[in-house]
Amino acid sequence: MNASANMKPLKKYSQCFVCGDKNPSGLNVEFYLKDGKAVGEYTVQDHFQGYKNILHGGILSTLLDEVMIKSILAQDILTVTCEIKVRFKKPVKIGQRLFLEGKPTGDRGKILLAEGEIRDEDGEVVATAEGKFFRAEGEME
Repeated sequence: MNASANMKPLKKYSQCFVCGDKNPSGLNVEFYLKDGKAVGEYTVQDHFQGYKNILHGGILSTLLDEVMIKSILAQDILTVTCEIKVRFKKPVKIGQRLFLEGKPTGDRGKILLAEGEIRDEDGEVVATAEGKFFRAEGEME
């Protein structure tokens, strides 16, 4: 993803499976803040297949979890996931480029809410999620 002037890079933990730039097994997704939403891009790798030439749903769920957390982290609030509800809309093929978007939707004190979606190159929604995140103590690194 080419970051434009209206996009701010979001914090990452170097060993994170999704955003870590020092995790050799990870997805290495870069996330940005754009118009109050976390956004990212991922090109599907063949070693994450579920069925032949189809991305495993667990990776889609992981991407949704991360983009929702990043949308909250953009507010300098550290959280951990307590619940996510994922809806798969269509299969994703190996090699496809995916566009991730997450936004915070509520604050219930210790629990924060967010929504996420993933679109393919044609702009079609392939998966959506709603999540609940618990405020955490500590530092990212």
